[in-house]
Amino acid sequence: MVTSRDIAQRAGVSQATVSRVLQGNSRVAPDTRERVLAAMRATDYRPHAAARAMKTRRSQTIGVVIADITNPFYPELLEAVSHALDQSGQRMILWNSAGPGEYSALQAIREGSVDGLLFTTVTEGAAPLTEALVHEEPVVLLHRGLEEAQCDQVVSDNVAGGSIVADYLVRAGHEHIGYLQGPELPSTAVHRERGFRRRLHQLGMDLRPELVGRAGFQHDTARTLIRSMLHEPVPPTAVFCANDLAAFGAIDGARSLGVHVPEDLWVVGYDDIAMAAWDSFNLTSVRQPIADLAHTAVQLLLERITDPDLPVRHELFTNSLTVRGSTAHTPLDPPAEQRDSHADD
Repeated sequence: MVTSRDIAQRAGVSQATVSRVLQGNSRVAPDTRERVLAAMRATDYRPHAAARAMKTRRSQTIGVVIADITNPFYPELLEAVSHALDQSGQRMILWNSAGPGEYSALQAIREGSVDGLLFTTVTEGAAPLTEALVHEEPVVLLHRGLEEAQCDQVVSDNVAGGSIVADYLVRAGHEHIGYLQGPELPSTAVHRERGFRRRLHQLGMDLRPELVGRAGFQHDTARTLIRSMLHEPVPPTAVFCANDLAAFGAIDGARSLGVHVPEDLWVVGYDDIAMAAWDSFNLTSVRQPIADLAHTAVQLLLERITDPDLPVRHELFTNSLTVRGSTAHTPLDPPAEQRDSHADD
């Protein structure tokens, strides 16, 4: 029977280091952790979960709360989270935030079934999150944040992402721009719209009410809305969609009317999921650094579990625009004021 001592000898580390890897201790160097994990894989080592939990009072399991698993963004995010957890010797349990899912996750952490929680779909006024913070449970918000929440958060800069799209479309000469909004509450949707509208206004342009519709991150709703917009006396020549799924709906809706993308209508999405690069969509989209977000969130949560008294951390990642055939236009130079601000760097 392979023991932790055997793993230590094979990896060339101390038995204490093996224990730290099994505990998900973030202070173990990445190359050292990988040597230990490689030794475990090579020997098919399986630590006794119950015995380890009794010794460490930890389950080595992290709970992840998500919303709509049918949205292709979330499987990609979960794959990145799963990879980061695996690298840290952790397991994952998944809960759907719909119905009692969030409360089930909180019950699991209190029973010791999981050591901490990653919330990927939190919204304003979320009672389960409030309850977790009151009881000082180890929680990290990933992807969606809350400005007032006193907990660790890992998000990308959605305000800047929306601003990037406004710059791109206006500087390409578009004067009739549509917007397919996300849901009302999620921070991702709110911040993307905030950045988009604010930058358009700074550039001397405001959205026409008839060219704005709430697609809610949904393909079918976006398809219906874009068809309505394209029947306006002055239809949009470009449309920004709050996520890629809505952008796919916009492309399909335009094609159903014989409107060509990008010759007649430019379409821009958000998230840059894998499907965005498919030939059938070839979508220009704002890319989120999903792997970096997931890795950082996992590390912050493991550190929080180890040391509950750490100060609250907020990590904000930069997004970028990936230009493809749905706009048929090369990326534009940054605005003059942005170039000037970096002239002395």
